[in-house]
Amino acid sequence: MTTSSSEQGVSLGMPRLPAPDYPDDVRARLERDAREIIARYPDSRSALLPLLHLVQAEEGHVTRTGMRFCADILGLTTAEVTAVATFYTMYRRRPSGDYQVGVCTNTLCAVMGGDAIFSALQEHLDVGNGETTDDGKVTLEHIECNAACDFAPVVMVNWEFFDNQTVASAKQLVDDLRAGAPVEPTRGAPLCTFKDTARILAGFPDERDGAVEASGSAGPASLTGLRLAKGESTPARVVHPRGSGAPQDEPPHEPSPAEHLSSHDAPQDTSDSDPSHPAGPVAEEGE
Repeated sequence: MTTSSSEQGVSLGMPRLPAPDYPDDVRARLERDAREIIARYPDSRSALLPLLHLVQAEEGHVTRTGMRFCADILGLTTAEVTAVATFYTMYRRRPSGDYQVGVCTNTLCAVMGGDAIFSALQEHLDVGNGETTDDGKVTLEHIECNAACDFAPVVMVNWEFFDNQTVASAKQLVDDLRAGAPVEPTRGAPLCTFKDTARILAGFPDERDGAVEASGSAGPASLTGLRLAKGESTPARVVHPRGSGAPQDEPPHEPSPAEHLSSHDAPQDTSDSDPSHPAGPVAEEGE
């Protein structure tokens, strides 16, 4: 004797309905933008990534409606679009905050204090990984390496760099974001909302005064190897290795305010992840 699924207490549910379409005015506007994006590529399906940014700019995350729009305009299936949208972490798949605060927890940032920063922000904001504060301002997540290891630990807000962070500075950063206070990245353009950032990533110009000129490049710590390769001299070390004293006949180098120093050159209070065992050699090699 067989038992039906209902008798077993299993509910198979109804098939999921197709995603609703955008309102006519929204769809018409998105189609104009989408055509401009598609025209940049010899093969229309190559425009899928920027189109996903475009629909993310509309609602703050990539909705089923957004994926249906991308599929329709590119002649793809929704399965093909979904496969791409769910592969890349830069596409949010649920509502999120105006500011995506990402704490790098890869190896170097972690040991320099990234783990401690991420843990402290979770408690400070009362959210978990990928969750958003009640006011809708901040979404917190841990992120993979952002190629800024010489400024570890790094926090990113809407993909702009905040270098050499500490627990205290990271808490102040998210408090300022929630309060609407001015916040300036260490490098790069001024902050804008996540929706505005998504539109820029879709390939549309940042029309804010001075934003393009403010887009920063690598700091001096990142360019040391390049300077050496060109035969240029490098500045004196900012500090000597931890645990060793400075030579008596060599005064310490005092960096100017214009210098953007790496936390490797100017260690800050970022060993919170293990205060009893600060980073750095305890003896010279060979001893």
